[in-house]
Order: sequence, then C-alpha cells, then structure tokens
Amino acid sequence: MQTFLKKRIEVIIEAPALKKVVQAFDSRKIIGHTIFPVLAGSGHEGRWDAAGLIGDTGRMVSVMCVLDPAELDAVMIDIQPIIQNQIGIVLISDVQVIRREHF
Repeated sequence: MQTFLKKRIEVIIEAPALKKVVQAFDSRKIIGHTIFPVLAGSGHEGRWDAAGLIGDTGRMVSVMCVLDPAELDAVMIDIQPIIQNQIGIVLISDVQVIRREHF
C-alpha cells in the first residue's frame, strides 16, 4: 500500500478562541478539520477539570487538521498570534495518509 507524507496540526485552546483557529484554517483553504472536547488535563498550573464549568470560559477544545507540508508555514503564521494570547498548545507531527487527494 502506498502512503503519502502530510502534516498534522493539533491546537488545544480555550473554547472562546476556537472560531479564530477555524477561520485561520478556512482562510488558507484547509478544507478539513475535526474539533474534540478536552475534558481534563495537567499543565504548568497543575491539574484542571472541565466538570462544573458554565459557558465557554475555561473550557478547552482540540482542533485537528491534516495538510500538505508545503502549507504548514503559512497556516502557522496565522495560528501563532492566536495561541500566543491564549492558554493552549500547538502540536505538529508527520503523518502518513493513503488518500493524498483528501488533504
């Protein structure tokens, strides 16, 4: 089976900034992304849990997309200012896909 190298970006960020991250992908014509709820975790400030939160403040989400490696730098130019002023992280990794035309 033949596979093709792509990049995976995962942005874990506060829910109020979600719209800005999705707009960054949309503006670069990154056609597919998936959003996951983030329920709990641990970071520089210790453990946290979303249980009992009301509204989006303090709630975390994860936005994941797979894209062509040539698009990575341009997308990160748009995402860097968003993540810089929010609680969150960006993970970038190499992935192999079997349907190159989908990404």
